[in-house]
Amino acid sequence: MEAGKPKFEELFEQAINYPDPDMQERLAKLVGLDAEKEHLTKTLGLLVNPEGLKKWVNQYHPKAKKITDIVLRRPPLIVLAGDVGSGKSELASTIADAVARQEKIDITLFPLSLSTRGNGMVGQMTQLISAAFDYTVEKAKKLQSDTGKKRGAVILLVDEADSLAQSRESSQMHHEDKAGVNAFIRGVDSLGNGKLPAAVIMCTNRPNALDPAIKRRAADIFYFKRPSKIERHKVLFETLSELGIKEKDINEIVDVTGSQGEREYGFTYSDLIQRLIPTIILDAYPNKAVTGERGIEIAKSIIPTPPFKEQ
Repeated sequence: MEAGKPKFEELFEQAINYPDPDMQERLAKLVGLDAEKEHLTKTLGLLVNPEGLKKWVNQYHPKAKKITDIVLRRPPLIVLAGDVGSGKSELASTIADAVARQEKIDITLFPLSLSTRGNGMVGQMTQLISAAFDYTVEKAKKLQSDTGKKRGAVILLVDEADSLAQSRESSQMHHEDKAGVNAFIRGVDSLGNGKLPAAVIMCTNRPNALDPAIKRRAADIFYFKRPSKIERHKVLFETLSELGIKEKDINEIVDVTGSQGEREYGFTYSDLIQRLIPTIILDAYPNKAVTGERGIEIAKSIIPTPPFKEQ
């Protein structure tokens, strides 16, 4: 290890290897995001395993010569943006399982630790970001082979990405933070220029705060919204129907969890899964059964998470 270079465990949370049955189950529980799952799986699959696209072209469009270069020229960066509690962080943490199964390769996820950014270490951000990409590049190079076929891939996950990659156009931005953004851009470019089996996923509640150069480099930007009435019904029906709650009561809970009067926003996915459903169950546990009437009362009593407002 280079002198002064942060250790792996100082930069990342525990690495996760895919495919993984627990992650597969967690991904399946993200109901209402089927379109996002499919699109993200395909996009990541092309970024980390170009051989899959080449095989598809040879099979279905053997005369196409330019399309492969156009598609594969995109930088290996995906941005997941949207409201708090919209499921983007959970999707980012679990989607590699679907990619690994689709591409039939092993994938390792490097989740950048929030603790490395929460210590006020001004002046060290560039070093931290550069080291994170160094570890990612090092891992990706080991997964290359002389034949071009990838033995696996690595994904660098950056949650709350706006804390690392704010726009350099801000007059209040410290020059050291600008240097950190430059390091991040160089890191993404190093993965793309090296044609390595690697990609970066960034999650943010503040897409407008990201540096324009980073957004331009994104192969895709996914925008997540709060669940619609149909999506809330799907989330709630799958769980509450198992408890014997009638359809009419579930429908009322679905309505209650939408926008109400002056409150122009409804429940987030997290509000539904981590707050509402557990509260309904805990209210009845351990001496009585869950009822639809009580479920409606509880839904009315919970205030959903307010939307994030950019300053």
